[in-house]
Amino acid sequence: MEALYLVVALAVSYLIGSIPTSYLVCRTIKGIDLREHGSGNLGATNLYRVLGWRFAVPVGVFDMIKGFVPTAFIGPAVSDGALIPLVCGAMAVLGHMFSPFIGFRGGKGAATGAGIIAALAPLAFVAVVGLWAVLVYLTGYVSLATIVAAASFPMLAQLLSTGRNDNLWLEVALAALVIWMHRANIGRLLRGTESRFRRREGP
Repeated sequence: MEALYLVVALAVSYLIGSIPTSYLVCRTIKGIDLREHGSGNLGATNLYRVLGWRFAVPVGVFDMIKGFVPTAFIGPAVSDGALIPLVCGAMAVLGHMFSPFIGFRGGKGAATGAGIIAALAPLAFVAVVGLWAVLVYLTGYVSLATIVAAASFPMLAQLLSTGRNDNLWLEVALAALVIWMHRANIGRLLRGTESRFRRREGP
């Protein structure tokens, strides 16, 4: 029975993560497919380029909630330890990246991953978001800030967790997955062709 509860928890976490927030907002507001505009990515940054911050900010927050709810509520309902909540959060990230509702496409998992950090290590969340914001301000590159913030997450989670944290391996794997999803951005950064954060451009 416990195994069944775990399977259900993982499936529900994946489905929560797979809600294609930015896609639905763009379809509802403009009647367009976000995958055909801007960078083609289904994340809040690309939504900002297309619809502006009034829509991008709420979508980014909702995407964080998609990672927070499985980690803070669904996982703990199955297990008292920290591993299962983190795995449920990771399933939400996978759902966000590979949503079955839009052909297994999605965003790059940064905001949903931030929701996991907020649930497991609030102090680390503040530090990661602060680092991300400073890097965006200094460099203008959202992708670079996200990559560095993701890379710093495992270390910050270890240092700033309020309790014992034995899940470094999974935190490293999750950070590596987010960074891997930014591999095209890394290539553009190395070539000097990556777009800087700027005012949105209409579709």
